[in-house]
Amino acid sequence: MKKLSALLLILLLTIGALAACGEQKETVKDEGNSSTEQKGEETAYPVTIKDALDNDVTIKEKPEKIVSLIPSNTEIAFALGLGEQIVGVSDYDNYPDEAAEKEKIGGMEINIEKIISLQPNLVLAHASAMNGTEGLQQLRDAGLTVLVINDAQNFEQVYDSIAMIGKATGENKKAEELIKSMQDKLAEIKAKAGEIKEKKKVFVEVSPAPEVFTTGKNTFMDDMISVINAENIASDQEGWIKIDQEEMIKRNPDVIITTYGFYTDNAVEQVLSRQGWENVNAIKNKQVIDVDSDRVTRSGPRIVEGVEDLAKAVYPEVFK
Repeated sequence: MKKLSALLLILLLTIGALAACGEQKETVKDEGNSSTEQKGEETAYPVTIKDALDNDVTIKEKPEKIVSLIPSNTEIAFALGLGEQIVGVSDYDNYPDEAAEKEKIGGMEINIEKIISLQPNLVLAHASAMNGTEGLQQLRDAGLTVLVINDAQNFEQVYDSIAMIGKATGENKKAEELIKSMQDKLAEIKAKAGEIKEKKKVFVEVSPAPEVFTTGKNTFMDDMISVINAENIASDQEGWIKIDQEEMIKRNPDVIITTYGFYTDNAVEQVLSRQGWENVNAIKNKQVIDVDSDRVTRSGPRIVEGVEDLAKAVYPEVFK
């Protein structure tokens, strides 16, 4: 099992390094090579797209080989039906199952030589800088087309990411359909949550004791908690923060959500038996639930499923 510190670092980087981002990024716009090109229409190549780093990236033809450097990009690409075109993914990619069969190109440090050897027509990078700007420049210098996808921090920016990858790969229509299905599902969840009369107070743990981190304002997780009509008890703080346990106890959450059960044995039991928390409502009522970290942190197609997971955990009587 990897050391806790390394796992926490990977988790926070995958989320998008939100601890360092106090403000939302502007929506990333893309520019096609035809002013008549509309949403849902087939991409006309060559196409030029303004990526998340404000670079004009020209894609000469529909990519036949794609390398993805981060799980969220990979999940989007698979959801757009690009499984056969994907030839390389990061070490952290575990969804869908087919991703495990692809060549691995590294994790926090990408294997430049390996990526080049795969001869991709398109490399899908990410604005969280998880793989470093120097490595991306090496790929460009080798003649590869690198498209940096935005570090989505809200639902609209997830939709932008999907639209950008759809346009780059010639899958505009599928991207539009995917976005629509996500919007419809999110609207359904919001409508049901809107009927809730008494908000529950929620505390989210993204790492176990003794180094307990939680999610504050200007994070995607905080936005998700708001969507389900619940109150994040740490929303008065910024980004991803190490908690003051005494202060969290005073705020007395009704529900505690953990996201680290995939690498910590008995995550829920550890919280339920935590010394000093005996009088917290969530502990007394055994309302401690572990959710799938990937579904609530990866800014891809499954993020709406993650919202539903949170809704079922916090309001099981409403979201059965």
